[in-house]
Amino acid sequence: MTDQYLYNLSNITTEEIMFIKQITEGLNEDEKKHFMMIYSGKRRDPQHIMFFALLGFFGVAGVQRFATNQIGMGILYFLTAGLCLVGTIIDLINYKDIANEFNHQMALESRQFLTLMN
Repeated sequence: MTDQYLYNLSNITTEEIMFIKQITEGLNEDEKKHFMMIYSGKRRDPQHIMFFALLGFFGVAGVQRFATNQIGMGILYFLTAGLCLVGTIIDLINYKDIANEFNHQMALESRQFLTLMN
């Protein structure tokens, strides 16, 4: 797979590129294209996570956690006003890590799905 597919993803990090190259190693070109179609639909842009965390300051705390499938944490943040804004501030600082962790999980999930299909 050429790096063209990877660089078409918005705000992709170097860490994410290296991880995707690692887990798609050994796939043929068609399988890599299929993987990228699946993965690109599941991944979250780090800028979106930052925007969702900013919403926590305006009364909708926890949206960033719901967006990354952390439903329990999202409910906790919502009910506690972002853990009294401390959790929201921490998420604003660590938004790239939150997005990378979620994207790694989605890449692994996409790879497993592709394996099951074949």
